[in-house]
Amino acid sequence: MRVTQTMLANNSLRHMSNGYQNLGKIMDQLATGKKINRASQDPVVAMNGMRYRTQVAEVEQFKRNLGEVYNWMDTADATLDSVTQSLHRIRELTVQASNDTYEETQRANISKEINQLREHLVALGNSKANNKYIFNGTNTTTQPIDTTKMDLKTDNEEFIANKENFEVTYNGELYKFAGDNGGNTFQSTTGKTIEIDGERITHQYTTKDENGDDKNSTETLKDNQIVISYKDAVSTNNQKVNIEVLKGINMNVNINPGQVFSSDFFGDIIRLENALNDSSSKSGDITKFLNNISTQMDKVVNERAELGARYNRVEMTERRIMEQEVIAKRIMSNNEDADMEKVIMDLKSQETVHRAALAASARIIQPSLMDFLR
Repeated sequence: MRVTQTMLANNSLRHMSNGYQNLGKIMDQLATGKKINRASQDPVVAMNGMRYRTQVAEVEQFKRNLGEVYNWMDTADATLDSVTQSLHRIRELTVQASNDTYEETQRANISKEINQLREHLVALGNSKANNKYIFNGTNTTTQPIDTTKMDLKTDNEEFIANKENFEVTYNGELYKFAGDNGGNTFQSTTGKTIEIDGERITHQYTTKDENGDDKNSTETLKDNQIVISYKDAVSTNNQKVNIEVLKGINMNVNINPGQVFSSDFFGDIIRLENALNDSSSKSGDITKFLNNISTQMDKVVNERAELGARYNRVEMTERRIMEQEVIAKRIMSNNEDADMEKVIMDLKSQETVHRAALAASARIIQPSLMDFLR
């Protein structure tokens, strides 16, 4: 085959153009650190890269979700700790006040401190995390405790007109309106009843006689021995707040607020304050409140223990997510990141080839007519 000068020139231009393209590709890899910059360069790598990036994005979102989970749980745990300390102090004051040597003024002063502790407990029950109420179930935008709806008297006009909107607390139990059984009767979950007829308040309950048989008993209560509250004075929204911490796995981050902050919880403390302010209260009357306070403390401890168990699970989940993040990023890197040592070697090699091509082209292409004329 006859090789002309034109063929040599065209071939030289084609080889130099290919060399520039290879250098351009290598320069892109060096500048971005990626094997490819367009899907057309390697569709398989591009498709795998999209899937791996989705996996990494999910893991990073789960890490952000864990931050929210820790925020809720840490705030709830710290709050329950403060609640426990406040109840311990109330119990200490109750033991102190149950001493018959304490006079009326001293008990009144103890009542003032308990009142402040109750206000503190209300503030704790209205605690927020990330501007959300954490003790109101899924209703995180509404304050769960409203003290203006507590401690109403029997002569309250709205109570007299609409008893179905109210609840009664007595001796650690909550009595709900039993409208079907009687217009003035409130009943507890254990079957005990309180009937409020004007100023007359009677408590009916069942005890055991000396033969072990049931015996119906009735006692008359004073107005300050019961606490009347609106049904919505303390929220009863106990729904779980769930946050996804792994794909398809949701974690309950709130406690059951009804087991800690309830109408009977605050009602018992109000009843204790009323008893301390009542000059006719005896040592035995004050001592009876110790059992109620201990019961409320047990509820707080139980909820905190359950929260602690879930917290341990969150920590294990976090370790798993951290491992998944490392694995996902390593797989994504292996798929799309350029091997920089290899790319630099390719650059040096391609640079040498390109220089050789330029030198060869300069020698092969013959001088033009102008060179002969000069």
